[in-house]
Amino acid sequence: MQFWEWILKSFLLGTVQGLTEFLPVSSSGHLLLLERVLGYAPQGGSLTFVNIMLHFGTLLAVVFVFRKDLLALFRPPFRELFMLLSATIPAALVGVLWEEKIDALFAGERGLFFLFLLFGVTAVLLLGAEIAAHRKRTPFGRKAGMAMGLMQAVAVLPGLSRSGSTIAAGIFAGADAERASRFSFLMSIPIIAGGACMGLLGALTDGTALSDPMEIWGILTGMAAAAVSGYLALRLMLRVVKRANYKWFALYLLLLSLTGLWLNCLGILV
Repeated sequence: MQFWEWILKSFLLGTVQGLTEFLPVSSSGHLLLLERVLGYAPQGGSLTFVNIMLHFGTLLAVVFVFRKDLLALFRPPFRELFMLLSATIPAALVGVLWEEKIDALFAGERGLFFLFLLFGVTAVLLLGAEIAAHRKRTPFGRKAGMAMGLMQAVAVLPGLSRSGSTIAAGIFAGADAERASRFSFLMSIPIIAGGACMGLLGALTDGTALSDPMEIWGILTGMAAAAVSGYLALRLMLRVVKRANYKWFALYLLLLSLTGLWLNCLGILV
């Protein structure tokens, strides 16, 4: 692959990652689908590492937008900080214990089938969340935080939107949509940061990535694109959650799911 072709594909992946990370449509699912379509394959590393570094680009965006909220976490009595850390543990355990098995499952011949199926599951969750959001709400507490933490662990599966499913879990637990969204975005910070650090450490230790200068430039380009597009998507999502209007995202995912399953069954998209 030529250098500029590699840069263009990395830029495209980074832009898609940034736009879909905070919109409830599954960034990991869209990256997986796009990588299959583009035939994107790192020269010396794994797609898992590339995806982790693209997620790091969106981490920069969410830290910038929520910088005041992050500082507030470290003020007494640290209640929200402890809730945030507790909600992070389930996803961290799933990532450590089953990441390789999940990667192998979705990289297999039935990977796209499961991916399109989970896009449909996300659509159903979003529709349910929009309906539930208009019912009587209760103050955000441990119940909502625990439900969101458990759902974040399940959402390590590509196609199941992390932001969409965790916001839905918070709403189902009685939380206000805007408050659940804010907590969901904050929850993404330790998960993305931890995954990026582990991915980078593993790459530097065993030399499975960052072994080719072209790959390094591609990753940096993708990270920059993810940061900028992630910032724009986050601003848009903060407006959307105030009205708890998720039906258009659900409709898009439902159409993507049904079309993808049809093409997959026909053997056109495998």
